[in-house]
Amino acid sequence: MELKAEKRKVLGKKVKALRRGGVLPAILFGGEEGATPVELDLNTFRRVYEEAGESTLLDLDLGGKKEKILITDVQRDPLGKLLHADLRRIEAGEKITATVPIEVVGESTLVRSGEGVLLTLLNEVEVECLPQDLPQKITVDISGLTEVGTGISLKDLPIDQSKVVILDHEPDELAVKIDFPQEEEVEEAPVTEEEAIAGVEAIAEKPEGEEGEAAEGQPATTKEVQPPKEEAEEGEKKEKSNRK
Repeated sequence: MELKAEKRKVLGKKVKALRRGGVLPAILFGGEEGATPVELDLNTFRRVYEEAGESTLLDLDLGGKKEKILITDVQRDPLGKLLHADLRRIEAGEKITATVPIEVVGESTLVRSGEGVLLTLLNEVEVECLPQDLPQKITVDISGLTEVGTGISLKDLPIDQSKVVILDHEPDELAVKIDFPQEEEVEEAPVTEEEAIAGVEAIAEKPEGEEGEAAEGQPATTKEVQPPKEEAEEGEKKEKSNRK
């Protein structure tokens, strides 16, 4: 794939006018020539970047001079609009580092039957290699995973690891794995407004005396019953008469 670029004279905040005209500002760096401001056709760059990503060697035509490059970074605004790109010169015979995506292909019979679920543990890896050995992507076929708990480790990825070195990960680290399905927790249905009102009304209509009943197993509190005042006075008179 090829990109065409021109040296850019418009710098700083003035590049907004370039973007409005369908031009993407970029910087070309690396090698002995140092950093060079360049400009690219925005639509062409978008199409190439969507296909090549940041792991494909590209041919850059800069004013008639051909160079090998990698797209190393792009900047976007909050809405996803492309604002700027970083392009790195690649020298022949010089090892490079790049981020390579991992693509899962195939289908496990366990996943198809629902007996297992696929866990993608790594979506990409950073590698070091010579430019001509750089893979655009690493394909992982999961159709051979027929037991729960099995997976594909980095050391088993289908690349020549004598030429392509995976960085920052252990060889036995898994890229994908088949695991047991997780049981979904049953959530209690939320109480509706009508149900809440009905509950309040039921409490309000509780039969009189229920709240005053003694607790189960506990004696009820009783009060001594006093006789009426007149009966008490008459009893006292009879008691005095008997003493006489």
